[in-house]
Amino acid sequence: MAQEINSLDGAAQWLNSEPLTGSGLRGKVVLVQFWTYTCINWIRTLPYVRAWAERYGRHGLVVVGVHAPEFPFERDLDNVRDAARDMRVEYPLAIDNEFGIWSAFGNRFWPALYFVDAEGTIRHHHFGEGEYESSEQVLRQLLTKAGAADVGSELVSVVGEEVEAAPDWSSIRSPETYLGMGAPRNFAAEALRLNDWTLSGEWNTAHQAAMLTGAQGRIAYRFHARDLHLVMGPAERGTSVPFRVLVDGQAPDVDHGVDVDEEGGGEVTQQRLYQLIRQRGPVRERTFEITFLAPGVEAYAFTFG
Repeated sequence: MAQEINSLDGAAQWLNSEPLTGSGLRGKVVLVQFWTYTCINWIRTLPYVRAWAERYGRHGLVVVGVHAPEFPFERDLDNVRDAARDMRVEYPLAIDNEFGIWSAFGNRFWPALYFVDAEGTIRHHHFGEGEYESSEQVLRQLLTKAGAADVGSELVSVVGEEVEAAPDWSSIRSPETYLGMGAPRNFAAEALRLNDWTLSGEWNTAHQAAMLTGAQGRIAYRFHARDLHLVMGPAERGTSVPFRVLVDGQAPDVDHGVDVDEEGGGEVTQQRLYQLIRQRGPVRERTFEITFLAPGVEAYAFTFG
């Protein structure tokens, strides 16, 4: 069996199953997905992987999620366990905090899919979002070759909802933006230009995050996209930080994301990705502001959809 599948033997911990091994997977078609739970690109692939696991599991498919963390808090097993539960990730999960499995695959991306046949050979791979139909066709071919009968003739029907919804690629003109040490920022006194952002208040910019140390703090970002997300969380587990969101100086109303109400109110309670804006009408350039009403929040990165 290929070295990559054997490398699963070294996973430090497993969720949703007993530890899986290369020898134990012999004879199974295996779909290995590298993920980290705050990655918006992975989140939007999840409805498809979830549907494939459900439909083809009875035909011999084993889906294995390999969680390789991007941010420090994603190394916390309780955080990963909570995210898996909340996102309905029920297939086996290997915890790869030291990136051993990642390195064995020579992987460099979140998300990444590796399609392994019943002999343990990688037959196909795909990085990032998209190509769902062709990916499912590869799975069906590998399962049929492995002896699966009656895999059906129709592909799964998937419609992502809320934060899992497919992005509006045509409207995204803002890039993923990190807020920690070394991240470029524009502290212009005048109106921000597209993709400029700024901090107000007392912040400590650690290696990967901006942490609010003052009583209140604000982040503003001039963006162009349907959806705006922010990866953030309380610095101490079990605490919470209330916040208020404005768009062009007003409450978001119908343009609020799933983690904000129409008046712009919300609360940071977990270390995760928060959807703060979803524009319901024509997408245009907007100024986003979030004001945290207490100290102790860590803000890591903006992503868009």
